Amino acid sequence: MLDKYERLVFSIPLNYGLSRDDAADIAQLTFTSLLQSLDSLHEGSRLGAWLATVARRNTWRAIERSRRESADEYAGTAESLPALGSDHTGMLERWETIEWLNHGLTLLNDRCRELLLALYFEPTEPSYADVAARLGMAVGGIGPTRARCLERLKQILEQR
Repeated sequence: MLDKYERLVFSIPLNYGLSRDDAADIAQLTFTSLLQSLDSLHEGSRLGAWLATVARRNTWRAIERSRRESADEYAGTAESLPALGSDHTGMLERWETIEWLNHGLTLLNDRCRELLLALYFEPTEPSYADVAARLGMAVGGIGPTRARCLERLKQILEQR
């Protein structure tokens, strides 16, 4: 079960700009939360969406902790404050965009979400053949299915 969601959870902190080491730490925290919450999760719940939410929250906490540590490092240096503010604004805009996209992905059906995550968010950039084998699809069906899934994602995102 964990293998199915490992890439999803690992990709979230990477998409927020964190290092691979930080992403590994966040994945470990996320799966620890899963183990602690197994009794409270309802059967039929959308485990992928739940894990993505937990991973995003852990990512935000890590970014906020890093931001506070950076701010503490530069405390008392007046010329550093505008730079921190502008970086924070850009990071906030990026978070909002990523959250918007992640929400859209959670509203897709499992097949589309898994396909788009595999094609666009995996750091290893798997080939169509690898993705087809993993998802049980024909290689020739990846492109047309991808196009339909992207169109559906576009419709979802335009509604938000």
